[in-house]
Amino acid sequence: MTLVTPPPLLDNEDDEMLVPHSDLAVTEGPDPMEVVPAEGANTVDAPVVDDPPAARFTWTIENFSRLTGKKLYSDVFAVGGYKWRVLIFPKGNNVDHLSMYLDVADAPTLPYGWSRYAQFSLAVVNQSYWIGDSYAAFHPADTQHQFNTRESDWGFTSFMPLSELYDPSRGYLLNDTCIVEADVTVRKVVDYWSHDSKKETGYVGLKNQGATCYMNSLLQTLYHIPYFRKAVYHMPTTENDMPSGSIPLALQSLFYKLQYNETSVATKELTKSFGWDSYESFMQHDVQELNRVLCEKLEDKMKGTVVEGTIQHLFEGHDMNYIECINVDYKSTRKESFYDLQLDVKGCRDVYASFDKYVEVERLEGDNRYHAEQHGLQDAKKGVLFIDFPPVLQLQLKRFEYDFMRDTMVKINDRYEFPLQLDLDREDGKYLSPQADRSVRNLYTLHSVLVHSGGVHGGHYYAYIRPTLSDKWFKFDDERVTKEDIKRALDEQYGGEEELPQANPGFNNSPFKFTKYSNAYMLVYIRESEKEKIICNVDEKDIAEHLRVARDGDLQEQIGKHIYFDLVDHDKVRSFRIQKQTPFALFKEEVAKELGIPVQYQRFWFWAKRQNHTYRPNRPLTPQEEAQSVGHLRELSNKSNNAELKLFLEVEVGPDLQPIPPPEKTKEEILLLFKLYDPVKEELRYVGRLFVKGTGKPTEILAKLNELAGFEQDEEIQLFEEIKFEPNVMCEYIDKKLTFRGSQVVRFRALEKSKEDEFSLELSKLNTYDDVVERVAQHLNLDDPSKIRLTSHNCYSQQPKPQPIKYRGVEHLSDMLAHYNQNSDILYYEVLDIPLPELQGLKTLKVAFHHATKDEVVVHTIRLPKQSTVGDVIADLKTKVELSHKDAELRLLEVFYHKIYKIFPLNEKIENINDQYWTLRAEEIPEEEKDLDQQDSLIHVYHFMKDTAQNQQVQNFGEPFLLVIREGETLADVKARIQKKLQVSDEEFVKWKFAFLSMGRPTYLSDSDIVSTRFQRRDVYGAWEQYLGLEHTDTAPKRSYAANQKGSTDDIEICMSPRCAAFLPWGDLSLDAIYRLTFGCVVNTREILVVDV
Repeated sequence: MTLVTPPPLLDNEDDEMLVPHSDLAVTEGPDPMEVVPAEGANTVDAPVVDDPPAARFTWTIENFSRLTGKKLYSDVFAVGGYKWRVLIFPKGNNVDHLSMYLDVADAPTLPYGWSRYAQFSLAVVNQSYWIGDSYAAFHPADTQHQFNTRESDWGFTSFMPLSELYDPSRGYLLNDTCIVEADVTVRKVVDYWSHDSKKETGYVGLKNQGATCYMNSLLQTLYHIPYFRKAVYHMPTTENDMPSGSIPLALQSLFYKLQYNETSVATKELTKSFGWDSYESFMQHDVQELNRVLCEKLEDKMKGTVVEGTIQHLFEGHDMNYIECINVDYKSTRKESFYDLQLDVKGCRDVYASFDKYVEVERLEGDNRYHAEQHGLQDAKKGVLFIDFPPVLQLQLKRFEYDFMRDTMVKINDRYEFPLQLDLDREDGKYLSPQADRSVRNLYTLHSVLVHSGGVHGGHYYAYIRPTLSDKWFKFDDERVTKEDIKRALDEQYGGEEELPQANPGFNNSPFKFTKYSNAYMLVYIRESEKEKIICNVDEKDIAEHLRVARDGDLQEQIGKHIYFDLVDHDKVRSFRIQKQTPFALFKEEVAKELGIPVQYQRFWFWAKRQNHTYRPNRPLTPQEEAQSVGHLRELSNKSNNAELKLFLEVEVGPDLQPIPPPEKTKEEILLLFKLYDPVKEELRYVGRLFVKGTGKPTEILAKLNELAGFEQDEEIQLFEEIKFEPNVMCEYIDKKLTFRGSQVVRFRALEKSKEDEFSLELSKLNTYDDVVERVAQHLNLDDPSKIRLTSHNCYSQQPKPQPIKYRGVEHLSDMLAHYNQNSDILYYEVLDIPLPELQGLKTLKVAFHHATKDEVVVHTIRLPKQSTVGDVIADLKTKVELSHKDAELRLLEVFYHKIYKIFPLNEKIENINDQYWTLRAEEIPEEEKDLDQQDSLIHVYHFMKDTAQNQQVQNFGEPFLLVIREGETLADVKARIQKKLQVSDEEFVKWKFAFLSMGRPTYLSDSDIVSTRFQRRDVYGAWEQYLGLEHTDTAPKRSYAANQKGSTDDIEICMSPRCAAFLPWGDLSLDAIYRLTFGCVVNTREILVVDV
């Protein structure tokens, strides 16, 4: 078996379901599965700067048909610093298909919370086809997955039919040998998941519930028809409506979140509202059905309201079915309405050909004559013409058809073109009926392209949309939204076949073609004359805020029934629909009217989402905040990225159970909420809340707690604090003699000299971010606390976490010290030369400058505004480095695993450059490279050796470089130049071997070989995988990395040799951890669990 770096991946060929493998039979109910995304390397849409480590693993399995075990693992192989293996079920995993998965080989030994993200392709090689110097992988299937403890393998249960695999004529088994290939690309979790769709595009995506991607693409299309969105906002809903039971409210809520959320939005409320609450529900419907269900429901709900008729106005058109006798004067017509049109793909080259076929006249003759009233059987013409087209024209392309010969459904992947502008008045209105209004211009412009990628049994759906009908296209792929060009949105979605370039030009080998399985299945056009009306502004006055108000009664009703660790399900509390500009004081009057609680007795609290994903009342609204509008308060509370304003209404009652004014709350007081657990009955219930002083102790309130619980005054009770509920419930015992705030001694270490400078401070776990940095600044005699930057401690690696804490990024000290299921007592600090909020507006890059003549590397930290370009970085760097001559030009390279992955163009924005895992290298451009002839080549040159422990696998090391190769230059000439450049002694240089490497395979060269003939010009993915290799042992001394320190945020020393550039500090971070670090929110209330002993 071999491990090599891969060529660009082929398109996905089939349509299998993606699932984590299971030895059990498939059970009913929702599965944690997604349907195959079949776009290969393009699915992730990562920018070029994020090109990750990748490799191809080839597994040759002999005596395949005689395998007796149910499953078989390959040898372990490494990609991106991680261990992987392929898992197959030769006779299928409870299916009549070959089952195949990618598996994390060392999953059982990895630390808690591990996570890694990979994009991969699995393939069974068709050994009957030979392309170039290798077999063709004719049966590839691509996907990507976030591997973690729960899902340590992922792949295809129904990879390919066993009948096809074992058929000798198919070529997959040759001499009873099967060859499996795995192309694995390891992407950094932070690279993929930190893509900020809102920031990059202005739009957010929709979360995939599992097999709901087709719904997501349709919902995004409808949302981006502003006239439709405005109508949805204006649909009347009542305060008592629940989103899960009301389609209008659920769709309003969804659209509202799409408009205002900072992150992707869930769709569960909407799917529940029209009864599709299981995985099977989605598998039984398609996009057209969903579209019609949604429109019919909305149309019905709009009746009798100000938006009645909106659905018909936007989407309804009319056609005329006619039968006209040829020999007698008789004609029968029937007018019908449509909300979408189904157009044939098979046999049609484009949309116009489909419309031609749609209105094609059918002759009724012979045995098929038409029975006309009073005229008997007659020869006739039958057809359809259009009376009118709607302003928004939805075209369903018939990509799926029933094949009567094969007795099965098939997908039509034929090439099918569609124009940016569609003229349905063409050829003197050939599609229009005599009744059509010819004054209406039927010229349409393309708004969205919905794409299906995969086969007939499954696939992945996404949409290309241009929301404003400008030239800016966006791809909406579930949670991820990216900018795209018109070629991706149109040309690449036509379908058809694509031809692979010939591997050996000049030979008469026929080109290999493969089918493109990603193609358009639905088109949305908007009439040109009405686009200003349809693409309208949706103002705040069109939108009502949804306020959710929880009270003690909600906690009593829900805790112990369907809420245990948390306090309340916000979807099941009282909802108020209020205009955004409404003053909060008027809202309080509405509450008084609806709930019977006088305004003066109401005290509202903001909720805060904690790191453990639960909500707690955080703090009361201030008088100044209550003077603001409802919309302003929602934005103020939006640290949790909530599109809705969630409030807790505190109401105190007197002895007569009537409302009384709330007590004054001082800064020292904490709101505690209490649940009672009965271990005998195994029941949990909410018993109330109390205000206590932070300096007070639980012993002072034991009598009150017994009263709340209904116990005797002297009953012995134990107290616990809820900490987390995933993966296991964790409650921490509370010492009744300690204060409520819980003092904590924290050790502060200087980030750069963590083992030298350390001091300790006694703090409260509930100290805010500002409290903590103020105390640190006081200890360091620093006037400005905002110049303190803190970094949390990684309990597993015993090192600082890779990312520092953002300014006010966490609310309390307890959040800073938490690391998964452990708590640390260590924080790291830096003293910055500018305030942290100002620094966060800048982009900081670490650039290693390689001197042209001296054997040294100096690492500089460049700090520039985020909108700066690479040219700005180079200009700044020139002021800091020593150049060989004053006119020297610099370039910036991206180096990873001892390979040059990119030369950055000067106009590239630095905001998207990631220097945390790649090495950014700056160097002078040699004079010989500035004036290249057309015949000259600039090639990559890397050092390598063969690892005897890894099947002679090529291992790169040392510093890669670029070299100019002249036409006709022999290897002997090139060797002389390389020896001079690297200053290698004759005695050592004679031991070196020279090879041309492509995709990790070395071809050794002789001194007389013409080097330039080996290299093909490449400007695309994989250019770094074709290089001149220098094979020798790694005996060279490491270049010195000099420190050039001018302050803690300017130039810093990198204590890492060039060979350690593959260090991956994020390996112990799970997606869940990243989510918690990013969205962990405010907490200054605690919850105490009262246990009856």
